[in-house]
Amino acid sequence: MNILSLLVGWVLDKLLGDPSWLPHPVVWFGKAIAWGERRLNGGGHRRMKGGLLAVTLIVATFALTHLILYTCARAMAGRWLLAVVSAVMVFYCLAGTTLIREVRMVFEAVDRSIDDGRRQVARIVGRDTSQLDGQEIRKAALETLAENLSDGVIAPLFWFLLLGVPGMMAYKMVNTLDSMIGYRTARYRRFGTVAARIDDAANFIPARLTALLMVVAAGRPQLITFVCRYGPRHASPNSGWPEAALAGILGCRFGGPHVYFGELIDKPFIGTVDRALTTADMRRACRINIVAELLMLAVTVLTMLLL
Repeated sequence: MNILSLLVGWVLDKLLGDPSWLPHPVVWFGKAIAWGERRLNGGGHRRMKGGLLAVTLIVATFALTHLILYTCARAMAGRWLLAVVSAVMVFYCLAGTTLIREVRMVFEAVDRSIDDGRRQVARIVGRDTSQLDGQEIRKAALETLAENLSDGVIAPLFWFLLLGVPGMMAYKMVNTLDSMIGYRTARYRRFGTVAARIDDAANFIPARLTALLMVVAAGRPQLITFVCRYGPRHASPNSGWPEAALAGILGCRFGGPHVYFGELIDKPFIGTVDRALTTADMRRACRINIVAELLMLAVTVLTMLLL
């Protein structure tokens, strides 16, 4: 049933993506985080209060998911109800289709005008996009494509394999916490420290696995040396690995200074070739993402069959 739920959830992601009309748990996660941040991010002991909020929300997500699935299993026709609810949760946790769709829309928008490109890329990046030029917009979209292959696909599947659907949902809470309060800005530097460190730990293996899968998908094992050289240079202990893999595959350069919440963050460069990025690069990057996702899905299913 676990494998069936996984495959049905994955197919739903391919068919539906992330439709705006459908309520999404991540939206609820975000509201809970925002509520806690407004009430706790002030005065003294901010690191402790932020850590307490993060741990509480992660544990509560795991426990609540487990309770929901347990209740489904005990209900009439529980086996099939459990499979259906599990599949829906898997669907909610995967973001591969939406990610690729959004990146394609960024490239289409920037081809129309810089302003359209800035507005579109602002949907998927945390940096200030108001001053980005066309090259920077395309680069931001491809960096996000690489990083979120790990966050939105490989890591959820990894935690599904380890801890089932509750682990997958708890990971999404971890990732949402980091995306909202895990920044090294004046407002979040102390309050979001614990959330950021938990996210670092949760993504340590998935980020490196993502880079490996991308290299395998590209059929270029010689890029492992490139990835190992540039992956650790990123300010994040994890984001640099899939970005380095994509930079090596495309023969381009990522990174550099960006503005987040009014503060200039100087990110190290990943790669050496600062060339113009094209729609052909985007299409190639999307193909790599799709193949890497299929490889991870196959690894997950085979591992579950063998265990």
